[in-house]
Amino acid sequence: MISYKNALKLLYKSKIKIKSEKILLKNSLYRICSENIYSKSNYPATNNTALDGFAINSIETTKLKKNKYAKFKVLKTLVAGDKPDIEKIKKGYCIEVMTGTSIKKPFDTIIPYEESYVVKENKSKYLLINKKIKKFNHLRFVGSDFKKGQIVVRKGDLIKASDILALKTLGIKNIKVRKKINVVFYPTGNEISNKEFVPLWKVRNSNGDYIKSFARILPIKFKEEKILKDNDEKKFEKEIKKCIKKNIDIIMTIGGVSAGRQDFIPKIVNKFKTKYKFKNSKIRPGKPILFSKLNTKTVFFGLPGNPISTAACFRFFVLPFIFKSIEYLGTKPIAAKLNSTFKKDKNFTRFIKGVLKISKKGFSEFSVLKGQESYRIKPLLISNVWGQFNQGKSSFNKGDIIECHTTFGVNFL
Repeated sequence: MISYKNALKLLYKSKIKIKSEKILLKNSLYRICSENIYSKSNYPATNNTALDGFAINSIETTKLKKNKYAKFKVLKTLVAGDKPDIEKIKKGYCIEVMTGTSIKKPFDTIIPYEESYVVKENKSKYLLINKKIKKFNHLRFVGSDFKKGQIVVRKGDLIKASDILALKTLGIKNIKVRKKINVVFYPTGNEISNKEFVPLWKVRNSNGDYIKSFARILPIKFKEEKILKDNDEKKFEKEIKKCIKKNIDIIMTIGGVSAGRQDFIPKIVNKFKTKYKFKNSKIRPGKPILFSKLNTKTVFFGLPGNPISTAACFRFFVLPFIFKSIEYLGTKPIAAKLNSTFKKDKNFTRFIKGVLKISKKGFSEFSVLKGQESYRIKPLLISNVWGQFNQGKSSFNKGDIIECHTTFGVNFL
């Protein structure tokens, strides 16, 4: 039986190569960037105004005093999107501007409407000023957000909506991403049913829908095949051969990997010559997991059938393998203080459903939820992280630091 630490090492060693493809930026949400993306221009592209008001040359206000107003004639009004076609301007002029208006010399500062004193004389407007105005008030400067040549998105980043916003703003239309990883999976067992109404002695195929939900937020393409019954050994062997021929990245089963009479999955997988493999890992839930690298392009994962065992094994075995293969940088675990004592078998790593929150003192705290058995789904609804309690230690005290992992393996914050 392999330790979790060594299982991860073997999974990383077994990674497969996933090619890149160029796609439209607008279609790139939750894909993995496969190259550094650099800004093609400065943003903002010009100096522009941060609010509505009047643009003036601050030098002309350096000698102004409170008891005497100077008049600045309003030359024109410019709004966002107008070309700042201002030629050489004599002293004593200003322009009216709206938020986002591009401006250029000699104007270098903005007086907001709320601080402006404007009068009309004949058909002209004049801004009256009786104090020194600081240079660069209420201006956004060229390249103050992004400079030309700056890295915007890094290789291995998961593309978020905010990345699309930035890249579109900078004029980037297409990006290179890793292709979606192909996963074909088979629910197993006579007790599993896809029907809406099932007898009490049957179980709905909820694990399948749970696994497929990850495709909405990760670059994974799932295909669920028909349920394998307990006597489908020959059929399953043919299915593996078919998947290998099609260069499917991951073949996965749910259930049928333990030591029961009907658990035929390991027997069939062992018929294929493999370089790397393990059966059973020193973790709970999910001990009877099976992994095998079938060739350079295809691997096999056999997940246990209890719902929380399925969830834990997918999160802590399948996802790390996928992330390594698609070169996703991933998210680091969150260190948190344990807010109660916890005991476990010293020989196993435990993944515990729990709640992570910020304490009144500002520390991250992890609370262990009741009902950690592998059949109990309800605690998973309350849980927002998995707490990892490593092999080699049986007792954990209140205040001990543990690692916490997000449910989906990514952080969208």
